[in-house]
Amino acid sequence: MIALLLALGSSLAYGCADFLGGLGARKAHVLRTVMIAAPASLAVELLLWPVLGASFSSAALGWGAASGVASAAAFALLYRTLAIGPMNVLSPVTALVSAALPVGVGLLQGEHLAATGLMGLALALVAVVLVSAGHGAGATRASRTALLLAFGAGTAIALQLVFLHQAPSDSGVAPLIIGRAVSSAVTLTVAGLMHRRLGPERPAYAMSAAAGVLDSVANLLFLFAARSGDLTVVAVVTALYPAGTVVLARGVLAERIQRGQLVGLGAAAVAVSLLALT
Repeated sequence: MIALLLALGSSLAYGCADFLGGLGARKAHVLRTVMIAAPASLAVELLLWPVLGASFSSAALGWGAASGVASAAAFALLYRTLAIGPMNVLSPVTALVSAALPVGVGLLQGEHLAATGLMGLALALVAVVLVSAGHGAGATRASRTALLLAFGAGTAIALQLVFLHQAPSDSGVAPLIIGRAVSSAVTLTVAGLMHRRLGPERPAYAMSAAAGVLDSVANLLFLFAARSGDLTVVAVVTALYPAGTVVLARGVLAERIQRGQLVGLGAAAVAVSLLALT
């Protein structure tokens, strides 16, 4: 129960962070947003170090660094995906992809998926098709580029979660600190190399920083959830994060989607729930 509650908290924080990050990326180049979000996230984790402790073993360093590289890719791909929208279609696609890989890793490590989980995986594939195939007048369509970015973002998020899960359970917040330090360094290096292509627009500083803080909270809750529960369950419950993004997108941006896509979003929610029941 504690693992499920932590995973639900993580999903809520991820959903809010994604909305703010995607909105910020609409105001300036995505790298300008990530340049603020990643260091802000690192600052939160450094503040938590004296409270929660950290053990910087070689395994914690290795898995933390790997998660950092994946995190940098996830930041850029996800915020770019949500910037070109529609958020309420692309966010669930990203979530389903990000849930599938950890489930596979969990199964390979000896965790078991019941019949309901297998049903959930099949339904998830159907949901991906439905939410990405709007048609008819006034439908909100996702471009091919946006869908490819959504799949890439989902894969990067999944790898980040898997790498964090592999870190030693007694390492405290060390994997998060190392990971965020690496992702910040990667982001700032890439931004430096591409500075002439970033454009003159100023980033949304407060919005981007808030996205980074929420992402750090989400990572922390996921790490503790994964240490107290099965990866297959924790990962898919965490993948409920589009709920927060979709609600905010509908309320703040008034995004509208077609009836068939609504069915797909419902199928996505049922699919993730079935997976969680395993």
